[in-house]
Amino acid sequence: MVQFLRGWTSGTRWRVGLLLLVLIVVVLPRCASIRMSDKAIDDYFALSKVKPTFGTISRNGQTIHYACIGADSLPTILFIHGSPGSWDAFIGFFTDSSLYNHAQLISVDRPGFGKSGLGYPVTSLQAQAAAIAPLLRQKQATHKPIIVGHSLGGPVAVRLAMDYPEQVGGLILVAPSIDPDLERGEWYRPIGAAFPVRYLLPTELDVSNREISALKVELQRMLPLWPSIHIPVIVIQGTEDELVPPGNATFARRMLQQAPVTIQLIPGMNHFIPWRRPDLIRAAIRQQLSTNQSNFSTNYHP
Repeated sequence: MVQFLRGWTSGTRWRVGLLLLVLIVVVLPRCASIRMSDKAIDDYFALSKVKPTFGTISRNGQTIHYACIGADSLPTILFIHGSPGSWDAFIGFFTDSSLYNHAQLISVDRPGFGKSGLGYPVTSLQAQAAAIAPLLRQKQATHKPIIVGHSLGGPVAVRLAMDYPEQVGGLILVAPSIDPDLERGEWYRPIGAAFPVRYLLPTELDVSNREISALKVELQRMLPLWPSIHIPVIVIQGTEDELVPPGNATFARRMLQQAPVTIQLIPGMNHFIPWRRPDLIRAAIRQQLSTNQSNFSTNYHP
């Protein structure tokens, strides 16, 4: 489809793009919401013995909403969703007792999504990381938090590790958008940002379009900071991902020269690993927890 559109004039692409976006506006409200309602979340956990709690943190006028489950004395696993999305992208992990019995799981609404200032995006990855960072130091923990970032949540997770190296114990990057050279600048994004189209889009799609449009420049700004990462990193990437090219995994291996890196390329897998192969993420979390425990035992001297 994209190859076909490239042969059209700019004016034709704009007209077709506008039509497609209008169709999105008409159809999307009839589909399931991008984020779950409070009632849907209550229903989801109705039969669960352990239920999540919710909270907010504020920094420099930016409020971050989050869900958590598991004892606060346990190691922290921090989940960061993609674009668009909300904390409930990882809700399936919140019903897994094999995880929350061994770690406190925290999942955030990134700035501009869910209950974290819906409709007001923060396009700076540094600012997003700063807004989320207080969750890394909410408690006196034995082990440093492990961060799981999917899609655009991946570079936010990386930025946290770059800016707060003493507070992050490991990264699990799932189909992460991290290579600036692979950001394609899709033709329809300027259409989505133009008046009046932007004001016709569902709020989450408008926020997503605005932050993805700024992503290439943000990733370029991170290039000099990659050597500062020394913690264990696991990258899980599908070979058939049409949204975030598999070359992002190659980029991670090239840039993370100072860190132990594991690359998992999943044959035939698309972009939606958290829903199609959550077992891979669970296994990566257990591996990181085990690594953190081993490091603590080695370095602990009573």
